Amino acid sequence: MSKVAKVTLRRLRLPLVQPYRLSYRTFEEFEPFLVEIDTDDGRRGFADGHISPGSSSETREGGWAFLTDAIKASLGRDADDLKDGALARFGESKVAVTLLVTAVEVLERHPDLVVPETTALPLLTPINALDPAGIAKEVESWLAMGFRTFKVKVGKDVDGDLARVAAIQRAVAGRATLRLDANRAYSQASGEEFAAALDPAGIELFEQPCDDKDWDANAAVAAVSRVPLMLDEPICTLADIDRAAGIKGVGYCKLKLKRFGSLSRLKEGLERVKANGLDAVLGDGLGSEVHNWLEAAVARTTITNAGEFNGFLKPRERLLSPPLPFENGSLVLPKGYAPALDRKAVERFTVETATFA
Repeated sequence: MSKVAKVTLRRLRLPLVQPYRLSYRTFEEFEPFLVEIDTDDGRRGFADGHISPGSSSETREGGWAFLTDAIKASLGRDADDLKDGALARFGESKVAVTLLVTAVEVLERHPDLVVPETTALPLLTPINALDPAGIAKEVESWLAMGFRTFKVKVGKDVDGDLARVAAIQRAVAGRATLRLDANRAYSQASGEEFAAALDPAGIELFEQPCDDKDWDANAAVAAVSRVPLMLDEPICTLADIDRAAGIKGVGYCKLKLKRFGSLSRLKEGLERVKANGLDAVLGDGLGSEVHNWLEAAVARTTITNAGEFNGFLKPRERLLSPPLPFENGSLVLPKGYAPALDRKAVERFTVETATFA
């Protein structure tokens, strides 16, 4: 068995083309942790993960400390032991565990990373404009680039959100579908008011209206919503998927690699969603090119709707060599695609490094 000989841990800072606004935070840059694992037989695996302040209870300081501890314990041991040991501590830091385990899966050439035929995976893109004129201009721009699914952030003001959604519906005029996302920002009462007042025309789903720990509030919104609800942040285990399937009005579960621990567990989760009669959405808009590549590799055989693994389009520069192709609104996985890290880019965006050998 391959033994862990060296591990390099980095914190990157990736400036964005434009600010990325969520209900709980506006990002000017992404700051993922990147891990490279070298084994005694000359193989290398890598992966990264972005701990997003405000998205969960995980902190960047805690994630770095967890990674340092887990990496020190892995030196000289089998790579599989590193995976097993990290997954046993999954509840301590989901993102940190996931990037360690997926780095080993890359090293081992996980079956889902083998691309036998070129595959195009349609992506979603966000609508950022606020006023009707700006919305109309942005919609036409995205349509010209091939996008056919748009994400609309809501959750701040019911009346204002309804007016903006209506303006986007008018601008789209049936040429694309909408996903509405509150990022947990509504109270139960506001979420119910918004969901019950929606014109469902062209709206695919309404994502995570209330706090991720308040299943009852989200269920109450789902019960009155005029479009299917999708749960996001609460979905981290198979049991969470089963629980979501029992809620009337919930039609979707959103899965992200960073919340499932490994490529294998992510695929199992996607299959569980389907077995429960729900639809799955996959992807992390806060993920870097490395993370989105891994999500797309699993998406290739599991989902048929627009992927949300579009974070790689937001930074000014890429991390992979060759970079992930983007064509006509889609991420493209070319036949045989097996990227390496762009060493110059990685060095340029590194702000902190720790090496263990």
